[in-house]
Amino acid sequence: MEKRKLGFWEIWNMSFGFLGIQFGFALQNANTSRIFDTLGAEVDKIGLYWLAAPLTGLIIQPIVGYFSDRTWTRLGRRRPYFLAGAILSSIALIFMPNSPTLWIAIGTLWIMDSSINISMEPFRAFVGDNLSEKQRTLGFAMQSFFIGLGAVVGSALPYVFTNWFDIKNTAPEGIVPPSVKWSFYVGGIVFFLAVLWTVMKSKEYSPEELEAFENAKKDTQKANENDTETGCTEKRQFNIGVILSVIGLILSYFVHDMNAKSENSHKELYILSIGILVAGVLFALVSLLRKNKVRNGFTIIITDLLNMPKTMKQLAWVQFFSWFALFAMWIYTTKAVTGHVFGTNDTTSKVYNDAADWVSVMFTVYNGVAAAVAFLLPVLAKRTSNKFTHMLALIAGGLGLISVYFLSDKVGLLLAMVGVGIAWASILSIPYAMLSGSLPSSKMGYYMGVFNFFIVIPQIVAGTILGFLVNTFFNDKPIYALIIGGISMILAGLLTLTVSTNKKIDINE
Repeated sequence: MEKRKLGFWEIWNMSFGFLGIQFGFALQNANTSRIFDTLGAEVDKIGLYWLAAPLTGLIIQPIVGYFSDRTWTRLGRRRPYFLAGAILSSIALIFMPNSPTLWIAIGTLWIMDSSINISMEPFRAFVGDNLSEKQRTLGFAMQSFFIGLGAVVGSALPYVFTNWFDIKNTAPEGIVPPSVKWSFYVGGIVFFLAVLWTVMKSKEYSPEELEAFENAKKDTQKANENDTETGCTEKRQFNIGVILSVIGLILSYFVHDMNAKSENSHKELYILSIGILVAGVLFALVSLLRKNKVRNGFTIIITDLLNMPKTMKQLAWVQFFSWFALFAMWIYTTKAVTGHVFGTNDTTSKVYNDAADWVSVMFTVYNGVAAAVAFLLPVLAKRTSNKFTHMLALIAGGLGLISVYFLSDKVGLLLAMVGVGIAWASILSIPYAMLSGSLPSSKMGYYMGVFNFFIVIPQIVAGTILGFLVNTFFNDKPIYALIIGGISMILAGLLTLTVSTNKKIDINE
C-alpha cells in the first residue's frame, strides 16, 4: 500500500499556510530590532533580547513535533496545531508594535515566536505524512515558494504603507511609527487566514491508513529505528553529559571572572555557558533514566540528539554556521545600515526611519530572489549535485553579507541582498532534500523538531556572543557583525561538501 500521488493544487493548499507564517516571521525579522531600538535598547544588548526567538524554538518545536506524532482529532493530526498557533500568533502580532515598554516588547516576542513555532513545526512533518518520498521535495519546494512570497510582502509592508499610502514612518521618541503598526495588523490577519485555508482545504490520512503504510514498510522502518535508538549507550551518554557539564562550569567561571574585572558587563554570556551546563545535566540525567528502563518523550528527544542518522549529524554543522549568519543579519542589519551607510542613530529622525524602511526593502529583495531562485536551483543541482549547489549558494550569501560594508548606497545594498536571497532559497530546501532519505517516517514529527535544534542553537550562540564581540573588538559598530556572519556562511558552504547521504536524492524528482 502506497500513498497516492497528490495533484499540484492539493500540494498548493497544504503549503498555503506557510504564506501566513512567513508573513509573521518577516515582520518579526525586519522590524523587531527597530521596535527594540525605538523603545531604548542598547546596541550590545539587542542580540540578547532577540534570544526569545531561538529559545522558544528550541523548547517548543521538538515538544510539538513529539505530541503531534501522537495526536488525532476531528481536524486530524497536524492541523489542530496549525490553527492554535495561528490564533495566538495573530493576537501577538497585533499587540507587538503597541508594546509600551522594552520589556513588554521582549515578552511579546517570546509569546509571538512560541505561537509561530506551534504552527510552523508540524508543517514540515505534514509533508512527510501526506506525500510519498518521491513527492516530498516538491512539497518542500512549494513551502519555500510561499516562504519567499510571504516574506517579500511582509518585509515590504512598512515601506509600502509610507510611500504608497502616505502613512507616517516617524513618531515621537519611544513610540513605534504608524507604518510599522499597520504592517503588523495586516500581518496578523493574513497569518490567520492563510493557515485557516490550509486547515480547511487539506486532508490527512487516518490512523488506520498511516498504520497500513507503516506495515508496508515494516522491515525498513524497524532497521532504521534500530540504527537510531541503539547508537548511543547509556554510559556514553552519561560521559558526554559529564564533559559538557564541566565545560559549562569552566566557561561560567571565566565569564564571572571577566565581568568582575571589566567595566562593561556581558552577562548575556552566561546564557551560553549555563546552556552548555544544562545540556550536560540533561544528557547525564537521561542516561540514568534509560538505565532504569524509563522511556518517554523526554528521554527520546534528548537521546536522539546523540542518535541522529549520520547525514543529520553532518548537516548539523552546515545548519549551525548558516543560521548563525542569518541571525547576525536579522539582528544587526538595521543598526548597520542606519549607522554605517546613512550615518545616524537618532531613532526620531527622518533619516533614520527612511534608512530603517530601506532595510525592509532589502529584506524584500532577498526574499523575492529566494522565491525566484527556488525554481532555478534544481537545474544546477541536476547538472552538478545537491552538495555543490548548496555550497555555491551559501558562498554567494556570505559574500553578499560582507559586501554591505563596501556597497554603501541604496542600490548597492539591494545588490548585496541578491547573494543572501540565493543562500536563503537553498537553506530552505536543499538540506531537507539531503536529509529526507535518512529519517524514519514514524518519527518524522519530532525528528524535524530535533533538526530545528541546529537552527536555534546557532541563533542562541549568535545572540550571546555577537554583542560581546561588537562591543569589545569593533567599537560598537554593528557592520562588523554582518562581516562575521558572512564569513560564517562561507564556512557553512565549505562544510556542505562533507555531507554524505544514504542514497542519491534528486530534488527534481
